[in-house]
Amino acid sequence: MSQAQRNLHWAAQRERGSFALMKFTAWALRLLGRRAITPLLYLIVLYFYLFGRSARESIRTYQRHLANWSGRGELAPSARSVYRQFMAFADALLDKIDVWNGRIDPSQLEVDDPHGIRPQIWAGGQRGQMLVGAHLGNLEVCRALAEIGGKARMNILVHTRHAERFNRLLDESGASNLRLIQVSELDPAIMLELSRRLEDGEWLAIAGDRVPLHGARTATADFLGQPAAFPQGPWLLAGLLECPVNLLFCLKHGERYRIHLHPFAERIRWRRSERDAIVQQCVQRYADQLAARCLEAPLQWFNFYPFWNAHERRRT
Repeated sequence: MSQAQRNLHWAAQRERGSFALMKFTAWALRLLGRRAITPLLYLIVLYFYLFGRSARESIRTYQRHLANWSGRGELAPSARSVYRQFMAFADALLDKIDVWNGRIDPSQLEVDDPHGIRPQIWAGGQRGQMLVGAHLGNLEVCRALAEIGGKARMNILVHTRHAERFNRLLDESGASNLRLIQVSELDPAIMLELSRRLEDGEWLAIAGDRVPLHGARTATADFLGQPAAFPQGPWLLAGLLECPVNLLFCLKHGERYRIHLHPFAERIRWRRSERDAIVQQCVQRYADQLAARCLEAPLQWFNFYPFWNAHERRRT
């Protein structure tokens, strides 16, 4: 990957500003309240919309693929629909801070959990499991699952180098049962730490739709009718840790959150010769589930970088 290509990568685009924006938003929200801070945040998002050409084009591409794949012409991109997706991201950012500050009322949560995964999170006292989510809606509602009447600790696995600083921000916001752990590389020390946390009854949550900047293993899946590169990391990690894997999506409908919890695999196992094929199957199954959820909430998938182009770059 060339330096110019690295500069297009989501990590290179967002690493510098994401923590500062999050910290500013958390501070302003505590000081002024949501009603007062909302116009200011919208102005910030408007700035990124006007001057973020790559992000605009990435959203436009996503919306075009979604419309073509689903056959729903009303989802075709326009200047208005692209702007609305930026604004949806601003709302999600405010919701994220609300989750951290414990302002989410249980009455706002509607849980689709036909297999009883949530009671296992609440109960604690047994080996933890893995939740694979996406940058769709509000993944931070994991905290609500863990803390509203629950005993289990939730560990969010991230690629950002700012995990420790985000953890300090979480402490300031009162998120006592939520921790970020940097897993850019699955070295033996990280694996031992994650295995220990699972044995202690803690749960792991990771997004399955972001490719790390350095040394990532990827698999190509059909996503919204086009080939796209997805990380192998969540599925390799689940196989090495030998833990159950579940899918987690949280979508916002009006003022309510609908949480979808579904089992994905009791265990992911492979012989050495089968590993790549099994991981490929997992990636495709995940991509299919993600596509279905994107169709349910078209403006809530927040990947503001050339997602499908990443597949092309890795082939060069």
